[in-house]
Amino acid sequence: MTADGEIARVRTYLGSFRWQELEPRPYKEEGNAAFRNISRQVLFDEPTQDCELRYFEMEAGGYSSLERHQHTHAVIILRGRGQCLLGSTVRTVAAFDLVTIPGWTWHQFRATDGEALGFLCMVNRVRDRPQLPGASDLAALKSSPEVAAFLSP
Repeated sequence: MTADGEIARVRTYLGSFRWQELEPRPYKEEGNAAFRNISRQVLFDEPTQDCELRYFEMEAGGYSSLERHQHTHAVIILRGRGQCLLGSTVRTVAAFDLVTIPGWTWHQFRATDGEALGFLCMVNRVRDRPQLPGASDLAALKSSPEVAAFLSP
């Protein structure tokens, strides 16, 4: 315990992108958002802090939901390769790349077909719920051939 009463902790890395005392959990509850083969682990979530650090991992060919929200977040790729949609741009991402996602920016991560993609994500501890695209949002996104190809695997 530290002088101000906080509990000091080391959460040991166990290999294979797993940490002590954490079990991978479902990415999200089943619902309207389309996603595939992705799990999450919450590595840091202390009530006295305004942030949360999560590790997401998608199997080869997996992807996160296509969404946007008010809060900004930062993503650092830890393993694998894939692609990331940021607004109207598709970027290739690989280990140790840092992705900053501004508020209200449509985004989605996709693992390549041949390997898993794992990343850390730092977000506000208290944050707004994601918005999913409607038909007009999808039509606007797909007006770019690059984005249309990304969204139609």
